Amino acid sequence: MSNTFSVYNPATGDLVKDVKVNSEDEIKQAIKSGHESFKKWSAINAHERSRLLRRWSQKIQENKESIAEIMTMENGKPLKESLGEVDYATSYIDWYAEEAKRIYGRTIPASSESKRIIVNRQPIGLVAAITPWNFPAAMMTRKAAPALAAGCTFIVKPAMETPLTTIRLIELAHEAGIPTDAVQCVNGKGSVVGELFTSSEFVRKITFTGSTPVGKQLIKNSADTVKHVTMELGGHAPLIVSEDADLDFAVTQTVASKFRNAGQTCVCANRIIVHESIVDVFAEKLAKEVQKLTIGNGTEEGIDIGPIINKKGYEKIVSQVNDAIEKGAQVLTGNEYNIDDEKGFYFVHPTVLKNVDSSMTIMDEETFGPVAPITSFKDMEEAVEVANSTPNGLAAYFFTNNYKTGTYLHEHLNFGIIGWNDGGPSAAHAPFGGMKESGLGREGGTEGIEPYLETKYLSIGNL
Repeated sequence: MSNTFSVYNPATGDLVKDVKVNSEDEIKQAIKSGHESFKKWSAINAHERSRLLRRWSQKIQENKESIAEIMTMENGKPLKESLGEVDYATSYIDWYAEEAKRIYGRTIPASSESKRIIVNRQPIGLVAAITPWNFPAAMMTRKAAPALAAGCTFIVKPAMETPLTTIRLIELAHEAGIPTDAVQCVNGKGSVVGELFTSSEFVRKITFTGSTPVGKQLIKNSADTVKHVTMELGGHAPLIVSEDADLDFAVTQTVASKFRNAGQTCVCANRIIVHESIVDVFAEKLAKEVQKLTIGNGTEEGIDIGPIINKKGYEKIVSQVNDAIEKGAQVLTGNEYNIDDEKGFYFVHPTVLKNVDSSMTIMDEETFGPVAPITSFKDMEEAVEVANSTPNGLAAYFFTNNYKTGTYLHEHLNFGIIGWNDGGPSAAHAPFGGMKESGLGREGGTEGIEPYLETKYLSIGNL
């Protein structure tokens, strides 16, 4: 294997930078250094850890524009989205800078006058993270911030498509005063680094955002050393539109959910399920709004939709669209492509499909692209059945102004994140995570620091 790998701009195919591949020995040494640094970092008082995290956030914000430019060059998303992601990334650091000071224990009344019972929390140890290409800043800070706040040390392997954003953020962490061994970045092939992480006796926790098959493998590999795991895995989000919904608002929110990062997000709406009495009107309105979206190089002004990350992603999208059309789906807009195999860029025009049904692959598999398939339902029981007919359970959305309908959907949809009249529910102060095969654990909110802490119980006798 070469000792470097190349990062290309998916909008142009141009080389952005060559990045060093860390050798197995280097990765093992980084793991060992992180483990050895844990004793010192965990001993730093919570207020000082909080101060260093706030300083890291400040450093990132001071370099916001340059970080966003790096992100757009390696990821392809429009610059305005990259700027928004930098803010999203620092929101996690800011939140957990405060949570560092709120790791509380408790005293439990004993059943004997001669005893005292005390419960306290302590950091779990060295945390190893594997992060995805679609949100190279936020998915890293969402893991690093609570780990560091809890007193854990942290090592991350970013996606090989988008390592540059993570590398820069780690540099800024060091500039902020966080010790170099307490937060580290290594680069290499996922299967190689993942095996080194899961097999190491020094790593006490694995946290991963990515596909369900890879997550399952990491869980299996972590079992031999009984590591703690947090898994944020695949999604296949339904979006239900009730007959009483505000259609114009629902359309606007559907566009915001479905087409962010060219549909390459784990929580974007993948199956749009609309009441049969309004499906024609909704579909027409949605197609009209989607036609307003502009595709192109994310560094240019006014771009809404960037490129697909690579050829594999592009081919999956085309396969799903063609399958749907062959089985009777109607194209309302899109199904156009601007690609160059030689240069290596792949653009998919935002696409809306109508008359989609359960026989089509697009209803069974996560698309990860700017394609909105619309199907219809007769009653809420049917809508819930369609929505829940997936092994995934990450995010779901519904639009209704009827509190009874909303309450029913909230109680019956088997998803960890639900937006009621809200196409963008993610926030640093709220727990993010899925049910079923969409993952284990939560990131964000007060729940997000829990996976980085052990509970220790002390019983004091003979008092």
